Amino acid sequence: MFRLQDLVRISDTEWEIPRDYRPDMRVPVRIFATRRLLEEVTRDKSLEQAVNAATLPGLVGRVLVMPDMHQGYGFPIGGVAATRYPDGVISPGAIGYDINCGVRLLGSQIEYEEAEAHLDALASALDAYCPSGVGVKGAVRVDEAELKRICREGARWALQRGYATEMDVRRTEEGGRLEGADPTKISPRARERGRVQVGSLGAGNHFIEIDVVDEIFDPRAAEVMGLRRGTLAVQIHCGSRGLGHQVCSDYVRAFQGAVRRYGIRLPDRELVCAPLDSPEGKDYLAAMRAAANFAFVNRQVLAHQARLAFEQVLAGVVPNWHLHQVYDIAHNMGKIEWHEVDGERMRVCVHRKGATRAFGPGSRELPPEYREIGQPVIIPGSMGTASWVLVGTEESMARSFGSTCHGAGRVMSRRKAKKSVRGDALRERLESRGIRVRAGSLPGLAEEAPQAYKDVDEVVETVCRAGIARKVARLRPVAVVKG
Repeated sequence: MFRLQDLVRISDTEWEIPRDYRPDMRVPVRIFATRRLLEEVTRDKSLEQAVNAATLPGLVGRVLVMPDMHQGYGFPIGGVAATRYPDGVISPGAIGYDINCGVRLLGSQIEYEEAEAHLDALASALDAYCPSGVGVKGAVRVDEAELKRICREGARWALQRGYATEMDVRRTEEGGRLEGADPTKISPRARERGRVQVGSLGAGNHFIEIDVVDEIFDPRAAEVMGLRRGTLAVQIHCGSRGLGHQVCSDYVRAFQGAVRRYGIRLPDRELVCAPLDSPEGKDYLAAMRAAANFAFVNRQVLAHQARLAFEQVLAGVVPNWHLHQVYDIAHNMGKIEWHEVDGERMRVCVHRKGATRAFGPGSRELPPEYREIGQPVIIPGSMGTASWVLVGTEESMARSFGSTCHGAGRVMSRRKAKKSVRGDALRERLESRGIRVRAGSLPGLAEEAPQAYKDVDEVVETVCRAGIARKVARLRPVAVVKG
């Protein structure tokens, strides 16, 4: 376990593990955290995993760890690492099992006061229209050929079939489609698992939440996003379901042999990787992109279903029940991007695991309406706490590969949470605070109890004080649907 005295303090929100901390490190580790958040994280293996990650071949700059960090598979959740393209490596464990797990934020002009009496009905309608739970089938049935089109075309598939608008696609990271996706690099088992799950929420920490825009910090950015104080918003948090999990499992297993073939020495076999320009690396990148496109479609179909739920309950009741897309971002992804590193502009593969892209103003990758303010960043809190809308900054581009945190981050394992919290008592407590709850499982609800997570307000304050994001709006939950 790490001790605070092992770290070099850079500022109140930045710390570093120097490259010479261990002889096999190729780059330093930079941590964005307050002292209190750091003290929490020394209880698990997050920092040890970050040091292990700093041994990957081809790394440039620093391995970065965000304040929502916690222990993951091989690579800490909340971690960011960039390897030089094409002669660096790609590591499935540094991207995550739920490929392109991410968050979509929908805004509205629906005033909370005019919708308050209908929130119970809205929560029930969302629960009915958006299938959730382990192994549950999705809202859309597709055959094998159609699934392959989803994996190649991403959000464009949804647009062509009436599940998306042009604004939805434009306001999705990468336009909802990663080029170079190849569904033939996905195993039959992964395709079988994904085929029946298009438009499904899943379980675990995935959710759909109705929020109220509680406070505005940047009026100009909020106006561009269509967020106004006192109006409803909807968050959708999910990923690539069984398809993405199977892709990661398949390639972690396949890469065990690749590290031996390419003579790669690693301190932890969970960090298995392959050179980006190797057949194995190219195959995984193509499969990961296909899984990412599947996830973009999955969230898009759920957004469509959420709109149907709002229409069912509010059409004829409020003047404008429409939900417009603010943005959709990924937080488990490997992306080929251009960044300036130590004064040199280079192409790199940025691994973000439990970390989200936060591109600053002027970035050509953003839709035209967001280029002046920077990329919207959606930070969901734990169930029952606030969530945040931020924007990326010039500092994030210069210091964190255009990245920031992705959520609150766990401090308690799911097993411990289930032992410590009763699901029925938690539901009663949330509903006594005016938060309508629809949950398929009380033990599953207990796993996601607020006390199992860090203080999201402190996490957000940390990245904003560090300059790698800027506050736009705070959201307050009024209804939540869990698998």
